[in-house]
Amino acid sequence: MAKAKVGILMLDNQIHRLKGDIGNPDTFSFPVVYKKVMGASNSRVVMEGDADLIEPFVQAAKELEEGGVKAITTSCGFLALYQKEIQQELAVPFFSSSLLQIPIASIAAGEPVGILTASTSSLTRAHLKGVRAEHQRTIIAGMDEMPAFSGAILKEEITLDERAVAEEMKQVTAELVAKNPELKAIILECTNMPPYKHAMREVTDLPIFDITTLVNYIHLSL
Repeated sequence: MAKAKVGILMLDNQIHRLKGDIGNPDTFSFPVVYKKVMGASNSRVVMEGDADLIEPFVQAAKELEEGGVKAITTSCGFLALYQKEIQQELAVPFFSSSLLQIPIASIAAGEPVGILTASTSSLTRAHLKGVRAEHQRTIIAGMDEMPAFSGAILKEEITLDERAVAEEMKQVTAELVAKNPELKAIILECTNMPPYKHAMREVTDLPIFDITTLVNYIHLSL
């Protein structure tokens, strides 16, 4: 088996990961290697933006470096907040979040760019600034009020219902594009969202960028 060139830092959670999710190795046509960052819960990363986690992420990333990976990414888009702090400690490229693609989408497709996030209440200008996307015009929509998604993926309180989450993703996407017909592209902040792009495609033909498009791009660069 070919040696993995891409390392993925995983949050410390127990989410069921469908094919298409960054945490499912079958998502990619090439090998990847995973490293869980112990203590990096959804609440600490997403809701709290806990800066005390920077060092554990750096240490885990360095272990991946020592294992020979040539680039590193993560399983949570909210780590955009600490792109610079983690990257500057590493010798290989670090891609914290799918949100790094906002500038690409805005240049290639135009503005505004829609951001579909796991938590609108948690996604701040500081996260966009972390990936140098604070100057692009963006419109944010979230899954905060969607019980199947939030309950299974964000809160980890219920079993994942794939069909229900797909319907919720379809609903939120339809509302986003209906309210904002000027949208030029959509970025999926959450790495658990890509398995549901088929549902989104039922209501929009806009370009959709996510963590899988980013990882595939990274791999091709290596």
